[in-house]
Amino acid sequence: MAPHSPAQVRGAALLADPLLNKGTAFSSEERAELGLDGLLPPATETLEEQTGRAYAAFLGYDKTLNRHIYLRQLQDTNEVLFHALLTRHLEEMLPVVYTPTVGEACRRFSEIYRRPRGLFLTYEDRHRFREILRNRPGGEVDVIVVTDGQRILGLGDQGVGGMGIPIGKLSLYTAIGGIHPARTLPILLDVGTDNEQLLANEHYLGRRQHRVTGEAYDEMIEAFVSAVEAELPGTLLQWEDFATAHARPILGRYQDRLLTFNDDIQGTAAVALGALTTATKVAGAALTDHRIVVLGAGSAAVGVADMIRTALVEEGLSAQEAADRFWFVDIDGLLTDSRTDLTPEQRVYARDDEDVRRWGGPDAPDLARVVGEVRPTVLIGLSTAHGAFTEEIVRTMADSCDRPVILPLSNPTSNAEADPADLARWTDGRALIAAGSPFPPLTVDGREVPVAQANNVYVFPAVGLAVTAARARRVTDRMMVAAARAVGECAVRAGTDGATPLLPPLASMRDAAREIALAVARAAVEDGVAPEATEADLREAITKTQWTPRYTS
Repeated sequence: MAPHSPAQVRGAALLADPLLNKGTAFSSEERAELGLDGLLPPATETLEEQTGRAYAAFLGYDKTLNRHIYLRQLQDTNEVLFHALLTRHLEEMLPVVYTPTVGEACRRFSEIYRRPRGLFLTYEDRHRFREILRNRPGGEVDVIVVTDGQRILGLGDQGVGGMGIPIGKLSLYTAIGGIHPARTLPILLDVGTDNEQLLANEHYLGRRQHRVTGEAYDEMIEAFVSAVEAELPGTLLQWEDFATAHARPILGRYQDRLLTFNDDIQGTAAVALGALTTATKVAGAALTDHRIVVLGAGSAAVGVADMIRTALVEEGLSAQEAADRFWFVDIDGLLTDSRTDLTPEQRVYARDDEDVRRWGGPDAPDLARVVGEVRPTVLIGLSTAHGAFTEEIVRTMADSCDRPVILPLSNPTSNAEADPADLARWTDGRALIAAGSPFPPLTVDGREVPVAQANNVYVFPAVGLAVTAARARRVTDRMMVAAARAVGECAVRAGTDGATPLLPPLASMRDAAREIALAVARAAVEDGVAPEATEADLREAITKTQWTPRYTS
């Protein structure tokens, strides 16, 4: 089905459809022909003029949450104008549309709710999911983002408020990847909430029961996947902000069955690998030279290690040699073989107890002890433990490493393991830094240097663009590693050196997305999960697929 056409829509109904509404950009001829005379102010504006006016209105709000609400209302009124505005001011508006402001929007979802967007699928309706999917606005869908709201950013269980995440993510699929907004679908699986504050809130808009668990939960996920397979076959399904206990099992169950990936596990990992790839080039080292300490052992942290391990194997290490480059620390200390609380995915990185005993001291060393013994070249944080990278730990690392790579990736900002300004100060400006949330620029050698934000926005829009353009059937590990390497290459081409960010400039991400998508599409063809195509074919398909916000007559 082609994107929205105004052929049968006229008058007030046309103005009420955000995918067709042009507002004051309707010409006098269009107004007469489409029954719009009298429904709009007399002035006729270009999209450029509308964007300038909308930007001035955006700046008129002092609080970031109010700016978020304004942008969401604009999106609900005029999709082309919203995406034109977002694309033009991407770097400024990204923290408002998505992290960190979207966290507050999720927390207050029921309070600021204005207009429905996407689909809400409840546990009670699990036998009718295919029927409900037919209620979606529009027809064919290229990308679905789905969450159950259980682990929203670093905020935990937000229940129905988690819908803010798929909405925000899909706006970036469009603004950066160029997926047509009519072909995106945000979905909230409402299985209840264990957040007692939400359950006690008289205005809470979600299912007012505790979360469905166990076999009943798994059955609901299967019902959802089956409905998507039947109703929207070939659609990219992105899993977002599921709890650790569910995220990896769901991915493992379905990644070989349909076109799907988990952004928290694979997207975060690809961005981290991209930043590490750039940092390694800046430091004049090889990826295989690194000793990597990871704080946090949830699905995102393990996903980061798995992707770096895949890249290490591609560079010649055995699987065991690659795993031996990592030391994982969680709330109970270093992951070791004798621990009985580890998942199979975590156990891959457990260290030999005998080796740890030679260090002396406690059987489960904490982060400071591990850093002191291992002397890592890379320190990654995905723990949500604010301030965990202390001055003592960072100085210890920097004492034995000329260019320490430090990635405090937890978000929102209040959960970051360290402030980049502190990291720069404690290492005399030698640290190569990427953070999970936006931070102010650093001053290094008298220069103002932006802090690279290891935001998944570098990867997931390009993956969506790639699989749509290349008609891929699956998302493979090699496709995600290809995305990561391409992110690093884009950063290097942008002129990265030791004092500039480890990731490409956000302002030019639409251009970078095409290059990253090309790398992903090539890997899809090489892996046999997309039809045969030359690089020239793929580049042309990507250019044709990437939608640009502009009005049509």
